[in-house]
Amino acid sequence: MSAAIEFDGVSKKFILHHERARSFQELAVGLFRRNNCSREEFWALRDVSFAVEQGETVGIIGPNGAGKSTMLKLAARVIEPTSGRIAVRGRIGALLELGAGFHPDLTGRENIYLNGSILGLSRAEIRRRLDDIIGFAELERFIDVPVKHYSSGMFVRLGFSVAVHTDPEILLVDEVLAVGDQAFQRKCLERIDDLRRQGVTVLFVSHSADAVRALCNRAIWLHEGRVVADDAAEAVVRRYLEHSWGRQTVAQPGGDERRWGTGRIRIVRVRLLDGEGRERQQFRTGEPLVVEMHYRAGERVERPVFGLAIHRSDGIHITGPNTQFAGLDIPAVEGEGIVTYTIPALPLLEGLYYISVSAHNWEDTEMYDYHDRTYSFRVLSVGGERYGIIASGGIWNWRDMVLSPG
Repeated sequence: MSAAIEFDGVSKKFILHHERARSFQELAVGLFRRNNCSREEFWALRDVSFAVEQGETVGIIGPNGAGKSTMLKLAARVIEPTSGRIAVRGRIGALLELGAGFHPDLTGRENIYLNGSILGLSRAEIRRRLDDIIGFAELERFIDVPVKHYSSGMFVRLGFSVAVHTDPEILLVDEVLAVGDQAFQRKCLERIDDLRRQGVTVLFVSHSADAVRALCNRAIWLHEGRVVADDAAEAVVRRYLEHSWGRQTVAQPGGDERRWGTGRIRIVRVRLLDGEGRERQQFRTGEPLVVEMHYRAGERVERPVFGLAIHRSDGIHITGPNTQFAGLDIPAVEGEGIVTYTIPALPLLEGLYYISVSAHNWEDTEMYDYHDRTYSFRVLSVGGERYGIIASGGIWNWRDMVLSPG
């Protein structure tokens, strides 16, 4: 089977102009001076090679200026590489930047037809999808307003809705998704997850480590235009976070390499409790589990996010909830406090599991404290289901169909 996306030794160079003529006279003088100092070569990507198989979901992470958006634009054929080869096999749906592909003087409805025709859909095919596109974008009241009057959030709603409702075989999503409100972001991520399950290839750029962990089975870390790591999402995200905050990490007792962060908030104690508030390390499938995080903030910290992750002993990432995903907005913390996460009925099957806990800022650009798989618990079987990860809770039934004689 051929890969959906292939980059082979791809490099992309841009020319940066540091000075602009403010008048016709300055422009004319500049032509005679031939001042080359005002022009600079900038290599956004250098010798990048990777392949994304059909149906694979790959996250692209890295700091600002690493080349992530350039990579998506190259895959979408919006720009061409300076050198190297790119092969893309399949219909592309793309959300690359605000207003990309929209004509400002056309209405939202007209832009849907324009974008659909660019993607190769007939007018009749677009008409059949029109209500779904408008409904998903939640723009019924504004769909016949010229898009030049749209807010950035409205642009994102319409652009994403068009991208996912035109039967894409490859979906390219840039960090622009973060412009939308929290509820719509969650809706978009759920839609991406649906497409992923349907076998759509997804290339997803995000600064959110949690989003990459939740959606992607693989991640590529870019730094200064080069691929630093290309591996399982959990492994790459962990390396990226360690690198990002390594120079700001507070010293931890004993030099524990499984903990890092800036220390503005520190998680000082973690307890695993049962439904009656008793601390335990063993639970049975179906029992309540409460993760209690005690924190200390030496200064006032606005809108912190607390989260956790559960891994099975073989490294499989089970879940990664946090307060932001749940819609719990903590205005600010200072001093000491407790955050709890309650699982009313533990669905995990027998095995050994590890919990990571974290505290970071709302934008997910500063990790205050991260404890990587530091807390363990064991789940004991209560019968019923034995194999796999979770107990489905399903009920078997049987009925003997006796055939009547004759």
